[in-house]
Amino acid sequence: MSWAGPDDIFLSTSLATYLDTNVVLEGACERVIVGDLYCDIPLGLYVIRGENVVIIGELDLEKEELPSRMNPVSEDEIKRAQKAEREATDLKGSMRKRMEFLDFD
Repeated sequence: MSWAGPDDIFLSTSLATYLDTNVVLEGACERVIVGDLYCDIPLGLYVIRGENVVIIGELDLEKEELPSRMNPVSEDEIKRAQKAEREATDLKGSMRKRMEFLDFD
């Protein structure tokens, strides 16, 4: 079942015609962003059932532009940054719980 009809020029030229069909991704990667750091982590081959596809798009690597402040890092560095961010979020949450008795409103 496809969302695009034969008369729908806009959708037929996009990837929307592939919704509700199974998708095979070869050479897939995940872009992880933490603050101003990013890393593209290779994932390999993925088979995705069509019912799990919500949106799909194509990335033109030649036209892709990241903000100049973004810095590419290694997979190890991005994992350390993710861990530090997670720990900071957990600490913030625990501090907030300890301060619940204070009414700032």
